[in-house]
Amino acid sequence: MKAFSQLFAELDGTSSTTAKLEALETYFRSAPPADAAWALALLLGKRRKRLISGRRLREICLNALALPDWLFEACSNQVGDSAETVSLLWGQQNAGPQEQSQNRSLAEWMGQILPELAAAEGDAQEAAVVRCWQSLPNGELLLINKLLSGGFRVGVSTGLVTRGVARSADLDEALIAHRLMGGFTPSAETFAALTAAASDRDALAARPYPFFLASPIEIEQIQQTPPNQWQVEWKWDGIRGQLIHRSGGCSLWSRGEDLINEAFPELISLAESLPQGTVLDGEVLIWQADAHAPEPFATLQRRLGRKAPSRALQKQCPATFMAYDLLEIGGSDQRQAPLQERRAQLQALVQEWSNNQHNDENSSRLRLSETSPLTCWSELKDLRETARQKSAEGLMLKAKTSPYLVGRKRGHWWKHKLEPFHLDAVLLYAQSGSGRRANLYTDYSFGLWNDEGELVTFAKAYSGLDDGEIRQLDRWIRSHTTERFGPVRAVEPTLVFELAFEGLQPSKRHKCGLAVRFPRISRWRQDKPASEADSVAAALALMEGR
Repeated sequence: MKAFSQLFAELDGTSSTTAKLEALETYFRSAPPADAAWALALLLGKRRKRLISGRRLREICLNALALPDWLFEACSNQVGDSAETVSLLWGQQNAGPQEQSQNRSLAEWMGQILPELAAAEGDAQEAAVVRCWQSLPNGELLLINKLLSGGFRVGVSTGLVTRGVARSADLDEALIAHRLMGGFTPSAETFAALTAAASDRDALAARPYPFFLASPIEIEQIQQTPPNQWQVEWKWDGIRGQLIHRSGGCSLWSRGEDLINEAFPELISLAESLPQGTVLDGEVLIWQADAHAPEPFATLQRRLGRKAPSRALQKQCPATFMAYDLLEIGGSDQRQAPLQERRAQLQALVQEWSNNQHNDENSSRLRLSETSPLTCWSELKDLRETARQKSAEGLMLKAKTSPYLVGRKRGHWWKHKLEPFHLDAVLLYAQSGSGRRANLYTDYSFGLWNDEGELVTFAKAYSGLDDGEIRQLDRWIRSHTTERFGPVRAVEPTLVFELAFEGLQPSKRHKCGLAVRFPRISRWRQDKPASEADSVAAALALMEGR
């Protein structure tokens, strides 16, 4: 545990990618396989299950230290996290005699000690937690409380963790990323398999490939190349996925590595009708058979998380797989072939599949992504503007010679999204952030004017302001609070912010009657009074004219 605690401190204490990568590589080279497996699962964010609630840890701490509730509340308001507040208070009080600290392994903690603490009840649990705290140095106390409360987070990306493991095992990063797809169960055996030398079995593994991602377009850079070297297609607003038919069966994986077979049984039936040894990359959309465009994302959400969607729901919200790319055919990995070759094979596959369909309902389940010719760069702007008519988010530009890589590699694939919608809204509520911003109010709720001249909540946003603006706004919130609702503060409705967002949909769950897609703050309108903020009617007009 000491080694993992040191790794956690090193990762949390630096913003340098190089330093984080070196710390990861050093840890995974030296850690026992069982510990390395648990560390990997934690760093990937896969093991955040709450074992003991923050409220229960607070109760145990207050009883053991004989502290009043108001003191904990005051400290927690400053720290922003119950587990961290407990750790700080315990370290300050030095409660009870310090027991002999044992350097138990991370695997012991995760597989035995912490589950036993969670399973205990009442006074027995309280005594066991106190003994645990008394045996830990301050550096490990915070980590253990984070693991108990399910609040373990550290500022390191999945890609960086993958690279660290790959470097520690002297393996290709793409191979590790592929082996991690579909989930990772921590054990010494699974970590040994993850870091084993490459073999033919990797190509046949029953898991999805790592997804290749596009970068935001850099117009000046791309215009240095001939336009006919690029494949242009629509950027759809659905769920990116891989549809697989291998000898082990059929599956549909989301980009988030979730197996979503149960939510879309008609697409699993589609996979069964494809040749064995086929892997398609594409987008899951809701698309009526006779419609010219897909349904909004809000309609797709009706299907998500359903373990057994009824036939009626499948008919109301029919799923389609929009195929972008062919990653495997006949069991052969095609990812290193140029895109134009993969596209030709994909087109032939879809055409052959369509010719074999004798049911109109089934024939719309698989669609080939539409491409548009580009003869000069001046055509790009007009082409992007037609995306709204297609109910698309914008355009994708992919180099015809590009292989299918892992993650986001600049220069091969670009996304050229539509300009977002904008509305001016009034700040109504604020809540403190998490991690390094736990002491600042960084999560905001905004409102629009309704027909009765009242402000109604419209959207929540927590990104878009720089550090200086956040600190300035935090000071204003603290001095202009009108009410408190637990961690939330209501503030005087006088500040206006311009919000950017991707779309609007009707919603009965929200007071204003609208659901906002990907809202963020685009600027602080210090030049505008609250009375001049936008209205719900203005939002409805945007939605109707989209």
